[in-house]
This record gives sequence, structure tokens and C-alpha cells, in this order.
Amino acid sequence: MRGLGLIRYALAWVALAALPGMAQALCDVTYKVQPGDTLFSIAEAHYGTSQQWTLVYYANQAVLQGQNAVPGTDVYIPCPATSTEPDATPLRKAEAEMTLLTGGNYLPFTDRNWPGEGMVTELVNAALELSPSPVPYAVAWEDDWSQHLFPLLDQKSYDMGFPWLKPDCAATPDNERCKNFHFSEPLMELPIMLFKREGSDFAYTSDADLIGKRLCRPAGYFTHDLDRADRRWLVDGKITLVQPESPEACFEQLMADKVDAVTVNVFLGASKIVAMGLRGRVVPLDLPLSRESLHVIISKKHWRGTTHLYRINAGLAALRESGRYNEIVSRHLEIFWGQLK
Repeated sequence: MRGLGLIRYALAWVALAALPGMAQALCDVTYKVQPGDTLFSIAEAHYGTSQQWTLVYYANQAVLQGQNAVPGTDVYIPCPATSTEPDATPLRKAEAEMTLLTGGNYLPFTDRNWPGEGMVTELVNAALELSPSPVPYAVAWEDDWSQHLFPLLDQKSYDMGFPWLKPDCAATPDNERCKNFHFSEPLMELPIMLFKREGSDFAYTSDADLIGKRLCRPAGYFTHDLDRADRRWLVDGKITLVQPESPEACFEQLMADKVDAVTVNVFLGASKIVAMGLRGRVVPLDLPLSRESLHVIISKKHWRGTTHLYRINAGLAALRESGRYNEIVSRHLEIFWGQLK
């Protein structure tokens, strides 16, 4: 699985109050992975700080193919972003024939107060700008995410929504998202981590290690990764899942030894650790619990669903091919990790 070496020190920065200035980057080059390398050590060698592992991670997902950096593999070393300015969006209008719905407070992906209104917002903007059949579009904001799927997108009050996780629709075709919505190609991938108390003997090297354990994930968050066909942890009662009202409550329960681990995505976990003063007291485990992807969705009842998804998918492919995808992701990673120093 991708991440054994990649995630090994993925959040090591949380134990540091600050990082030294980044050395002159040796970037925009191809590097052949050597025995013993991890993406973390490769970033240290090329950027002067291992914190930049995410740049290598997102630039090389196609060649990594679900594994850590394998010796002999050629990986591209992108240059860190030098500007925080978002791309121009000449097709985006206040009112347009196509309107996409998103919401705030989902950093670094979508938020009106984040540069470019978030990483995923910029990716969607850029994909629509590069679509082979571009049309003017608008982006609407509703911070109550519980209203997005039902009724707003289901009733076609808006054309498409983003960013949404896609369940395993092959295994769970009756899932309400699978039954009611079409999904775009993945916008980006999220490592879902396990966070434990520093010094705890809790370990995760294989799924067998979690049998009988107490995991915490906030109420309303997805659980399909816990009940996929090769796990069935919840339906068969193999683990105890605690679901308080917020990520903060999960980390509070972790510190009170009421759960063995908190499981959320790498960005959310990192930001909460810093915000709650838990730097060095809570650490991630090496192995990701799962990997989820973010998508644009559209109601299956939408009469232009195929056309709209084609625009997103074709634009996203062009975005990746042009190199602008990596530039956008790099820019937002710089901002996100920089704010947590």
C-alpha cells in the first residue's frame, strides 16, 4: 500500500515548534529511487525539509501505484510553489447557465477565506477553464453541508456539487450517494490516518491489529472504509466505533484514554493536533487506514448530467497533462503546512 514509507514521518512536523528555512531546492528533475529511500527522505534530500513529502506524493501517484517508492522507480521532483496567487477564472460569473455548489470550513479543500477559495475549488475552476466545451459557470456556497445532497443537489437546485467522497458503489450499490448521484473522476486522494497517544502501545501493521480496538471518528463522517468486504468491522462487531459530535471531541477522548485511536484524514488530523496544543502528544501511525478520493457529483436525474461530467473529466485530464494540476496542489500544500509551523 502506498504510504508505508510515505506516511512514516508524514506528520513528524507536529513534534516541532518550527522548521529550519528550506535549502535551495533541487527540483524539476527526475530521481531514481534508491534502496532505503522513502518519499520523506527524498523530500529531505531535494528540498532541505522532509515536510515537503506531500509535493512528491501528489506528483507521483500514477507511478507509485499504491505502494511506497520502490527502488529503481523514477519519480518526478516538482518545485515548490513560489506564489500564492490563484489562477484566473474568466469563465466564472456571478450568474451562469451552470452552477456548482460547495461549502466552507473544509480546509484546505474549500473555504471562502482560503486563498483561491481552497485547493479543490481551484482544481474545479481550472478543469472547467480547460474543458474542450467550456461554458460560463458559477460557484454557490452553502456552509450547512447536510443540505447539499438532499435536497439541494437531488432536487437540481444546483447543477453539480463538490468535493464529495465516493463510497464503494460496487460493493454497496444501495448507498444513497451511489443510488442518486454520478461521480466525476477523482479530483484528489486523501490518506485516512490513525492517530494515537505518544507512548501508547497501540499499533497497526495489519487489519488484525485493530480487532477489539476502540476507534473514534466524528458523527456524520463516512464509515464505508470500516465495513468494506474484507473488513466488516462494524457489521460483525469487530471494533468499537465511538462517534462524538466533532473531531475535537475525538481527540479529547483519545487523551482521556477512552479510545485507542482517532481516524480522520491527514490534513484534518494535523490541523486539530496543532490547534488543540497536542503537538508531540498525539502522533500518526505509519500505515494509512484507507485512502479516499474527492469528486464532483451530479444527480442522476439531471438531464445534462453526462455533458456536465464530461466537461469536468476532460478538463481535469487536460489539467493534469498540462502540469497545472501539480502547480495548484503544490501552492496549497505550501500554504497549509506553512500555517501549521
